[in-house]
Amino acid sequence: MENLTANSPRIFLIGYMGSGKSSALKQLGKLLSWETYDLDRLFEERYKISVQDFFHKYDETAFRKLESQLLKETVNYENAIIATGGGTPCFYDNMEWMNANGTTIFIKVSPKTAINRLINSKKKRPLIEGKSEQELLEYVEQHYGERMPFYEKAHIIVKGENLDAKEILSLMTLSYNA
Repeated sequence: MENLTANSPRIFLIGYMGSGKSSALKQLGKLLSWETYDLDRLFEERYKISVQDFFHKYDETAFRKLESQLLKETVNYENAIIATGGGTPCFYDNMEWMNANGTTIFIKVSPKTAINRLINSKKKRPLIEGKSEQELLEYVEQHYGERMPFYEKAHIIVKGENLDAKEILSLMTLSYNA
């Protein structure tokens, strides 16, 4: 794993809501013994408000501006893994910035997998709050499709249905040695 540290002092996990970024964050953190950060948690700690409450009180545009600023502060983190929000890569120049400042890993799941995970999730997500199962299906299929061009700019794409952190590391090693 020496290549990993030399080539990329930080890893950015990207993907749609329910893709498994939080699980991958924990697994990779343990395997690499790197610091782990969840961008939503950093936001909540900095601004003393939950992401959900912020969306209700303000709007998505205000959130995305602050989120982008927080993301760019991670340039100061070494040997760090950062799980981003589902929309983070899609605003401002965040995806290009992450690609220039670390290794980006897109955890790709099918819309159906995302929906099943979102329905069963304990975590409240402001963009899907109050939607019926049918509305959720329509929303996710359209929304995910809109975000896909950003996600697909990632250095590495892994399937998120049966995520294995060791597999991610082997893909990273292969891409560095290519």
